Amino acid sequence: HGHRTGVAVAVSHLLQALGELPEVEVVPYLSSFRATLAPGERRLPLPAAITSRTWACTSWPRADRWLRDVDVVHGTNYVAPPSRLPTVISVYDCWFLDHPELASTVVRRAGDVLRRAAGRGAWIHASSTATADRARALLGTDRVATILLGPPDAPAHVAPRRPIGVGDRPFVLALGTVERRKHLAHLVTAFATVADALPELDLVIAGAPGDDQPRVAAAVAALPVALARRVILTGAVDEGAKRWLLDHASALAYVSLDEGFGFPVLEAQAAGIPVVASTAGSLPEVAGSGALLVDPNDPRALATAIESIVLDDAARAGLVSAGRHNLARFDWRRTAEEMIGLYQRAIEEAGR
Repeated sequence: HGHRTGVAVAVSHLLQALGELPEVEVVPYLSSFRATLAPGERRLPLPAAITSRTWACTSWPRADRWLRDVDVVHGTNYVAPPSRLPTVISVYDCWFLDHPELASTVVRRAGDVLRRAAGRGAWIHASSTATADRARALLGTDRVATILLGPPDAPAHVAPRRPIGVGDRPFVLALGTVERRKHLAHLVTAFATVADALPELDLVIAGAPGDDQPRVAAAVAALPVALARRVILTGAVDEGAKRWLLDHASALAYVSLDEGFGFPVLEAQAAGIPVVASTAGSLPEVAGSGALLVDPNDPRALATAIESIVLDDAARAGLVSAGRHNLARFDWRRTAEEMIGLYQRAIEEAGR
């Protein structure tokens, strides 16, 4: 429901994969009064804006009265309603737990709700080993299971569409919400370093505005006018625009300071474009050998990597080939089967 970030993509694919397996019956639920229910969805009469404040400091109100016919509750987006039922909560990255001072009030409150749930014995599903390690440390629990996600599939019915403002020149693509964690101001600085050596290359930053929009805008404004014109911020892109960008990009630059998984890396590998990614979080784990990895805080190394990946045909071909091979490691059916295993473990431990 609402604008689709990586979490929404993950939940959508997981629901579809679980629905194809006979071992489990899924009842999707939500607590938003504004969202329109789809067929089969259940609305918990617990307004999120109010209950999140309450759940941050107490386990009331519990959701059990509306969940009497279920065996396990899965909070697919960091938060699950307090319940006596076995509970699984998906955590995709721990950036907001590591850096609460950079998070909004709503997000910090979600962290408080998550900590309370972990304290009550909820199982934490981590989307990567890197996230699992941080979750254990930050949430103080060993009830953490790593279950990798699958690859995001581009809808077959969506036609590629060139985003407004993107021309015919070659470009390096950055994909994702413009937030601190994505480190995009740093990418702008690195692009400026290599721009003279690659005069035909642009930088396209495609993603919804976020908490780092002012810093990125300032980094672009600090460039010489002619160079600033080569940095294109498209804003949020739909599936058609994203597909066009992936079809035409010279490379993907994904230099986050933390990632719980990193769908754009797999999307780029599926599209056959080389990837430069940071060594932070889950990115080395997810990218495998199909990316050129760099320290996210070393702009010179990032500039060198971009130059190499654009100019060296052999290096490009090697990364593209390795990326396509890497994709075989990820499969939504396997994700769903492992998730069912976690559900069963939670139920058995609760003695249900």
